[in-house]
Amino acid sequence: MNAKYFEKQLKDLGACASARKWATSKTQSEAWQQCECADWMLWYLVKTGHDRKLLVGLACDCAETALKYVPDGESRPRVAIETARKWIRGEATIQEVRAAADAADAAASAAYAAYAAVYADYADAAYAAAAYAAAYAAADAADDAAYAAATAAYVAATAADAAYAKRKMAHKTMCNLIRAKVPEVGK
Repeated sequence: MNAKYFEKQLKDLGACASARKWATSKTQSEAWQQCECADWMLWYLVKTGHDRKLLVGLACDCAETALKYVPDGESRPRVAIETARKWIRGEATIQEVRAAADAADAAASAAYAAYAAVYADYADAAYAAAAYAAAYAAADAADDAAYAAATAAYVAATAADAAYAKRKMAHKTMCNLIRAKVPEVGK
Protein backbone atom coordinates (compact mmCIF):
# COMPACT_ATOMS: atom_id res chain seq x y z
CA MET A 1 0.00 0.00 0.00
CA ASN A 2 1.57 3.30 -1.05
CA ALA A 3 2.10 6.13 1.43
CA LYS A 4 -0.77 8.35 0.23
CA TYR A 5 -3.30 5.51 0.34
CA PHE A 6 -2.04 4.46 3.79
CA GLU A 7 -2.38 8.03 5.10
CA LYS A 8 -5.96 8.12 3.78
CA GLN A 9 -6.71 4.72 5.33
CA LEU A 10 -5.49 5.88 8.74
CA LYS A 11 -7.64 8.99 8.52
CA ASP A 12 -10.69 6.97 7.40
CA LEU A 13 -10.18 4.49 10.25
CA GLY A 14 -10.07 7.34 12.76
CA ALA A 15 -6.40 7.13 13.79
CA CYS A 16 -5.27 9.75 16.29
CA ALA A 17 -3.50 12.84 14.99
CA SER A 18 -0.17 11.73 16.51
CA ALA A 19 -0.24 8.41 14.68
CA ARG A 20 -1.26 10.03 11.40
CA LYS A 21 1.52 12.60 11.70
CA TRP A 22 4.09 9.92 12.54
CA ALA A 23 2.98 7.79 9.56
CA THR A 24 3.16 10.65 7.05
CA SER A 25 5.05 9.55 3.93
CA LYS A 26 5.38 5.97 5.18
CA THR A 27 3.97 2.98 3.38
CA GLN A 28 1.89 0.54 5.39
CA SER A 29 4.82 -1.88 5.47
CA GLU A 30 7.33 0.79 6.53
CA ALA A 31 5.04 1.98 9.31
CA TRP A 32 4.48 -1.58 10.55
CA GLN A 33 8.22 -2.33 10.67
CA GLN A 34 9.17 1.00 12.28
CA CYS A 35 6.34 1.45 14.78
CA GLU A 36 7.31 1.59 18.45
CA CYS A 37 3.79 1.99 19.91
CA ALA A 38 2.16 -1.35 20.64
CA ASP A 39 -1.22 0.26 21.25
CA TRP A 40 -1.13 1.80 17.76
CA MET A 41 -0.24 -1.57 16.25
CA LEU A 42 -3.06 -3.43 17.98
CA TRP A 43 -5.48 -0.63 17.21
CA TYR A 44 -4.59 -1.01 13.54
CA LEU A 45 -5.07 -4.80 13.65
CA VAL A 46 -8.46 -4.37 15.32
CA LYS A 47 -9.60 -1.75 12.81
CA THR A 48 -8.49 -3.82 9.82
CA GLY A 49 -10.43 -6.88 10.97
CA HIS A 50 -7.79 -9.34 12.14
CA ASP A 51 -8.76 -12.54 13.95
CA ARG A 52 -10.13 -11.97 17.44
CA LYS A 53 -8.21 -14.84 19.04
CA LEU A 54 -4.97 -13.57 17.53
CA LEU A 55 -5.70 -10.11 18.96
CA VAL A 56 -6.46 -11.50 22.41
CA GLY A 57 -3.21 -13.48 22.31
CA LEU A 58 -1.26 -10.38 21.33
CA ALA A 59 -2.95 -8.41 24.11
CA CYS A 60 -1.93 -11.14 26.56
CA ASP A 61 1.65 -11.02 25.28
CA CYS A 62 1.74 -7.27 25.88
CA ALA A 63 0.09 -7.52 29.30
CA GLU A 64 2.57 -10.19 30.39
CA THR A 65 5.39 -7.67 30.00
CA ALA A 66 3.91 -5.82 32.99
CA LEU A 67 3.70 -8.89 35.26
CA LYS A 68 7.24 -8.33 36.55
CA TYR A 69 5.77 -5.44 38.54
CA VAL A 70 3.19 -7.58 40.32
CA PRO A 71 3.87 -7.76 44.05
CA ASP A 72 4.65 -11.20 45.46
CA GLY A 73 1.48 -13.06 46.38
CA GLU A 74 -0.79 -11.21 43.94
CA SER A 75 -1.95 -13.72 41.35
CA ARG A 76 -5.11 -12.14 39.89
CA PRO A 77 -3.44 -10.41 36.92
CA ARG A 78 -1.56 -13.59 35.95
CA VAL A 79 -4.71 -15.67 36.33
CA ALA A 80 -6.64 -13.23 34.13
CA ILE A 81 -4.06 -13.58 31.36
CA GLU A 82 -3.94 -17.38 31.74
CA THR A 83 -7.74 -17.55 31.57
CA ALA A 84 -7.79 -15.41 28.42
CA ARG A 85 -5.25 -17.77 26.87
CA LYS A 86 -7.41 -20.75 27.87
CA TRP A 87 -10.34 -19.07 26.09
CA ILE A 88 -8.22 -18.81 22.95
CA ARG A 89 -7.64 -22.58 23.09
CA GLY A 90 -11.31 -23.29 23.80
CA GLU A 91 -10.57 -24.38 27.38
CA ALA A 92 -12.41 -21.58 29.21
CA THR A 93 -15.81 -20.03 28.88
CA ILE A 94 -16.51 -16.36 28.44
CA GLN A 95 -18.00 -16.39 31.94
CA GLU A 96 -14.71 -17.71 33.37
CA VAL A 97 -12.79 -15.04 31.48
CA ARG A 98 -15.12 -12.34 32.78
CA ALA A 99 -14.70 -13.57 36.36
CA ALA A 100 -10.91 -13.55 36.03
CA ALA A 101 -11.03 -10.11 34.41
CA ASP A 102 -13.20 -8.81 37.24
CA ALA A 103 -10.71 -10.16 39.79
CA ALA A 104 -7.81 -8.47 37.97
CA ASP A 105 -9.86 -5.29 37.83
CA ALA A 106 -10.33 -5.49 41.61
CA ALA A 107 -6.56 -5.84 41.98
CA ALA A 108 -6.07 -2.81 39.74
CA SER A 109 -8.61 -0.78 41.71
CA ALA A 110 -6.95 -1.69 45.01
CA ALA A 111 -3.52 -0.79 43.64
CA TYR A 112 -4.79 2.53 42.26
CA ALA A 113 -6.39 3.32 45.63
CA ALA A 114 -3.12 2.54 47.41
CA TYR A 115 -1.24 4.69 44.94
CA ALA A 116 -3.59 7.60 45.50
CA ALA A 117 -3.32 7.23 49.26
CA VAL A 118 0.45 6.99 49.61
CA TYR A 119 1.83 8.05 46.19
CA ALA A 120 3.45 4.64 45.83
CA ASP A 121 4.91 3.30 42.60
CA TYR A 122 2.33 3.83 39.87
CA ALA A 123 3.41 0.53 38.31
CA ASP A 124 1.75 -1.43 41.11
CA ALA A 125 -1.56 -0.07 39.88
CA ALA A 126 -0.86 -0.32 36.18
CA TYR A 127 0.16 -3.99 36.12
CA ALA A 128 -3.29 -5.18 37.15
CA ALA A 129 -4.99 -2.88 34.67
CA ALA A 130 -2.97 -4.47 31.88
CA ALA A 131 -3.96 -7.99 32.92
CA TYR A 132 -7.58 -7.00 33.38
CA ALA A 133 -7.66 -5.48 29.92
CA ALA A 134 -6.13 -8.59 28.34
CA ALA A 135 -8.81 -10.79 29.89
CA TYR A 136 -11.45 -8.21 28.99
CA ALA A 137 -10.30 -8.47 25.38
CA ALA A 138 -11.42 -12.09 25.37
CA ALA A 139 -14.61 -11.52 27.32
CA ASP A 140 -15.94 -8.42 25.61
CA ALA A 141 -17.77 -8.49 22.32
CA ALA A 142 -16.34 -5.15 21.22
CA ASP A 143 -13.46 -5.26 18.75
CA ASP A 144 -11.72 -2.46 20.62
CA ALA A 145 -11.13 -4.67 23.67
CA ALA A 146 -7.78 -5.94 22.38
CA TYR A 147 -6.72 -2.37 21.71
CA ALA A 148 -7.72 -1.51 25.29
CA ALA A 149 -5.52 -4.33 26.57
CA ALA A 150 -2.52 -3.09 24.64
CA THR A 151 -3.13 0.43 25.85
CA ALA A 152 -3.23 -0.79 29.45
CA ALA A 153 0.02 -2.70 28.98
CA TYR A 154 1.53 0.38 27.35
CA VAL A 155 0.45 2.50 30.33
CA ALA A 156 1.84 -0.12 32.72
CA ALA A 157 5.19 -0.07 30.99
CA THR A 158 5.21 3.72 30.92
CA ALA A 159 4.35 3.95 34.60
CA ALA A 160 6.71 1.23 35.71
CA ASP A 161 9.71 2.39 33.73
CA ALA A 162 9.93 6.09 34.48
CA ALA A 163 13.28 6.54 32.76
CA TYR A 164 12.91 7.38 29.08
CA ALA A 165 15.30 4.70 27.83
CA LYS A 166 13.60 1.95 29.84
CA ARG A 167 10.16 3.12 28.76
CA LYS A 168 11.22 3.13 25.12
CA MET A 169 12.66 -0.37 25.47
CA ALA A 170 9.41 -1.65 27.01
CA HIS A 171 7.47 -0.29 24.05
CA LYS A 172 9.92 -1.80 21.56
CA THR A 173 9.59 -5.14 23.33
CA MET A 174 5.80 -5.12 22.97
CA CYS A 175 6.02 -4.09 19.31
CA ASN A 176 8.49 -6.88 18.60
CA LEU A 177 6.16 -9.37 20.29
CA ILE A 178 3.39 -8.24 17.96
CA ARG A 179 5.60 -8.31 14.84
CA ALA A 180 6.79 -11.83 15.74
CA LYS A 181 3.22 -13.08 15.26
CA VAL A 182 2.13 -10.60 12.57
CA PRO A 183 5.28 -9.86 10.54
CA GLU A 184 3.41 -7.97 7.79
CA VAL A 185 -0.03 -6.42 7.41
CA GLY A 186 -2.14 -5.93 4.34
CA LYS A 187 -0.73 -8.75 2.25
